[in-house]
Amino acid sequence: MSQNLSPLVVTPEQVASARSLVAQGQAALGTLISLGEEQRKSMVHMGPKSQPFMLQTLRVMEQNPHLLPPSIDLAGGLTDRAALELLLPLQEEVQRFKTLLDDTIDAIGSDLLMLALEGYAQFRLSGDEHGLGELKKELGARWGHGRRTKPAAPAA
Repeated sequence: MSQNLSPLVVTPEQVASARSLVAQGQAALGTLISLGEEQRKSMVHMGPKSQPFMLQTLRVMEQNPHLLPPSIDLAGGLTDRAALELLLPLQEEVQRFKTLLDDTIDAIGSDLLMLALEGYAQFRLSGDEHGLGELKKELGARWGHGRRTKPAAPAA
């Protein structure tokens, strides 16, 4: 019996609409950047434990700007903080959407692979009688191993 984890029916129009919305989102936030692998590896990353430290330190910096040397760009940091506060909730929403999309694609892929495995099992049983011997061999190549033979014993 076939599994059906995702009974979703998707139309090309729905996908085109979703892609258009993604493009609109990217255009609306036109200043998004792309980091190279080396940049990503070399920069300091802010995790969940670092965020409260950063927020509290910026608050103290705002209250005591006279203690900061001119080389520290507090105004730029405050602009970045405002952007971060706006982008984090958006990132959470996009991540939830991505998780739903990933899970749906995984479920559809599983449904299709289970269906293909059921069909292949039927071809293995009766394919030769219906002229599907070569196709059965071709499909069976997916598993990547044929009959295994014992290695020859070393010469004495």
